[in-house]
Amino acid sequence: MKRFLIVLAVLALMPALCFSQSVSEKKTETYVASTSWVAAIAELAGIDDVVCIAPANLKHPPEYEITPDDIVTVSKAKLFMNAGYERMMKTIAEAAGVDQSKIVKVKTTNTLENLGNMVSMLSDLAMTKPQATERFSAYSYMIEQARAKIKEKGYDKLTVYANTNQAELCADLGLNVAGKFGSGPLSSDQIAEAALNKYDLVIDNAHNPVAAPIAQVSPSSVILVWSNFPDHLGGNALYEVIENNLNMLWNSGL
Repeated sequence: MKRFLIVLAVLALMPALCFSQSVSEKKTETYVASTSWVAAIAELAGIDDVVCIAPANLKHPPEYEITPDDIVTVSKAKLFMNAGYERMMKTIAEAAGVDQSKIVKVKTTNTLENLGNMVSMLSDLAMTKPQATERFSAYSYMIEQARAKIKEKGYDKLTVYANTNQAELCADLGLNVAGKFGSGPLSSDQIAEAALNKYDLVIDNAHNPVAAPIAQVSPSSVILVWSNFPDHLGGNALYEVIENNLNMLWNSGL
């Protein structure tokens, strides 16, 4: 009788166990991104709850060293979205069990044209067109409004010395990028250039700021430090990054 009752209990639990296994399998079918920048572009494309391999709060996420557990995560992904230049990509390319057809390259440049292309590609793959259309429309509107405001305030006439990692965004917003520096420490020639030209605005890169010496040789220059990518996931992350950059400009006193 006791054995009979045990069998009945196991049979009663089987549906729940099967359901639990089904849910567990579903959870493994995630979208995975290499860094928070790639994840933020995916979010703009309507893809939510993206698993990020490199911790979002790292200063240099592309330098993250991938672990065996990360390889398992990538191998189970619906798509593994990456920029292609991350240190982890060599390991992933050689890893057994990783379906190379699920690896998608995402260009990480915050120009409106590039983001539009990336959003279109990713939303096609993830079938998230409605969400992507809504989110990218809001993002595009912010950029168009910023371009108009820059022109209205005459900021397009300012001479801008931009970190090479921020120069494309600056130009896309309509700022006059008159010179570029970085991404490594400023050379003596670059410092001399800043001293000679007395740029109105210097835009450095928050992920590797190097422009501090310019304050000494060109004290009239306004120096802003912009970000390229977020230190968190979700919450309209890329929109927030660019909005914060723009707020620095609006509040700069220029």
